[in-house]
Amino acid sequence: MLRFRLGGIPVDVHLSHLLFSALLGVLMVRDMPALDPRTLDPSTWMLDPTVWPYHQLQSPGPDYGRTAMWVALSWMFIIFVSALVHEAGHALALRVFGYRPSIELVWLGGATRPNASAPIPWNRLVLITAAGPLSGLALGLAALLLRQYGLSPDAQVPRFLLAWFFVANLFWTLFNLIPVPTLDGGTIVSTLATRLLGKTGFMGAQLLALVVCVAVVAFAVVQPAPVLGLLFGIYGYQALRLLMATSRGELKVSSGVAPEPLVRELQQAQVALAQGRLDEARQHGLSVLDAEDCTPDLASRAHHLLGWVALKNGQGRTALDHFSQVHRRPVETHALAAAFSLLGDELRALSLWELAWQETRDRTVLHEYAGALIRAGRVQHALRLPGVDPEAAFTCAGRTLFIRGAYSEAARIAEEGLTHAPVARLAYDAACAHARARHKDDAMRMLHRATSLGFQDADYAASDEDLAPLHGHLDFEQWLMGLQKSASA
Repeated sequence: MLRFRLGGIPVDVHLSHLLFSALLGVLMVRDMPALDPRTLDPSTWMLDPTVWPYHQLQSPGPDYGRTAMWVALSWMFIIFVSALVHEAGHALALRVFGYRPSIELVWLGGATRPNASAPIPWNRLVLITAAGPLSGLALGLAALLLRQYGLSPDAQVPRFLLAWFFVANLFWTLFNLIPVPTLDGGTIVSTLATRLLGKTGFMGAQLLALVVCVAVVAFAVVQPAPVLGLLFGIYGYQALRLLMATSRGELKVSSGVAPEPLVRELQQAQVALAQGRLDEARQHGLSVLDAEDCTPDLASRAHHLLGWVALKNGQGRTALDHFSQVHRRPVETHALAAAFSLLGDELRALSLWELAWQETRDRTVLHEYAGALIRAGRVQHALRLPGVDPEAAFTCAGRTLFIRGAYSEAARIAEEGLTHAPVARLAYDAACAHARARHKDDAMRMLHRATSLGFQDADYAASDEDLAPLHGHLDFEQWLMGLQKSASA
């Protein structure tokens, strides 16, 4: 992944974006020789097949390989700049309204995260959404004007680049304005229709999207154009799903104006979550969902918050249920990874932890990823990760097992960690896991090991519910008494 900042706005370029732009560049190299000078009139069409690179690509020759490489690289550049300008349009509009956006370039397009702490008002949302296509259109028109009036006819390479900059951005602008879900046009039409007509307008927007998708799929079958048909088949399915969910009452739709009391309720929930008051955060989040005037955006944000509450309570299935109902905003990869880890789906969780580490480079995520590797039996791989702390890695590995109730396995992991990081914390964690598993002798063995490694907090041990199964055990009482005497000496 490539990371940089554009005027203070974080930009992440995923590998998929580079791969797909390269693939499109190769396809353009393949298809350009099909341009026939007899069917294209250079006086009326900007793409003259008698000049570079069309002439070089029409017949194999000494310049073919070099020209093909430059054409493919040119298309990668055109797609990268065009996608970046489009998303930058959204991001700059968000900055104007005081938000702190971030940009991701994925596949052949991208996404701009508003990172807003409250729902975006409908009028701002329309302007922010429209800013993307308008930025791309402005780039295309600027390229056209520069090509027509700023370059001599002999500047063949710049003229080629500017011509396709215009064509690509014109196409991308028109494509994005098609009124189907996930595209900018769908967001604009749905937002305006919902604002004017409420639920009826929202359903009408989805019905319009469905009609458009059916028409495009039919066109793709006749042509044929399988990729276009598949893409609009997916869009149509999304429109149909939204339409059915709304008609059954599963998706609440309002005029799009978030009621101020619910906005405050959600903000209180977010503050409670940040401060660790999970029950309070959960109650506020559920209150937002249960409200009759809850907008789809508020509901989506409430589900996102409740997913995080469930994660912090160790409830992986509940977290995934809430995350699945989050729309029009991404769910953090590490949140999904944590949910699958809590469920015990280590294979899926491991790939998500790896992706989350690549995306964030956050040390907490690093150690959760290392913990997932340890649970999968890949200890050496985990310890070879750059900057990993063995103690933190084994702690993360054991904590997830402990939450899942796999106490014996958690104890085994913690004891294994002592060979790589002989610290009191791991020994104490192993004792707690053994105690929960009713392995009292093993628990005492690990408590003595923790003491030898420096553990001295007698008050904490005496009140620790994880050690409750040891209460009344002679060895435990003697160990605790010795610890208390040592502390008072």
